[in-house]
Amino acid sequence: MVKTFKGKRQRRNKTIGIVASKFNDFITRRLLKGCLKELARRGIPTDKVTVVWVPGSFEIPVAALEIAKKKEVQAVICLGAVIRGETFHFDLVARAAADGIAQVSLLSGKPVIFGVLATDTVDQAYKRSEEKGNNKGRDAAAAALEMIEVLKKI
Repeated sequence: MVKTFKGKRQRRNKTIGIVASKFNDFITRRLLKGCLKELARRGIPTDKVTVVWVPGSFEIPVAALEIAKKKEVQAVICLGAVIRGETFHFDLVARAAADGIAQVSLLSGKPVIFGVLATDTVDQAYKRSEEKGNNKGRDAAAAALEMIEVLKKI
């Protein structure tokens, strides 16, 4: 059984990378805000968090890989929003982002967290990026910190 880590002192040395998509930034900025607030709430100082913006969700994996290669980085959080349109493009971008992010995690051996929304509507994306309710950016931050601890114990 893995114990849940609750101490803040040891968390201060964690360096977290965040890759955020500029495309649909009216959603990704909300995800990022939730993510940063959760990291701060859990004791990660802002000087231990690096945020990198990329053009779209398709470009997230390559930036995540470069960040994950850095020795001091313990986890990478990937944030984006792919919203269905009238063409097949949605499916291609969402699948490429998901597959690429998973591949980065396996290649790096570090937690690389999938915080990319793939929704049918803008309204669905808003509902998953609320400031005081459901926020998948906040969930991604929590998952990153939990996975750091899990991997330490394995």
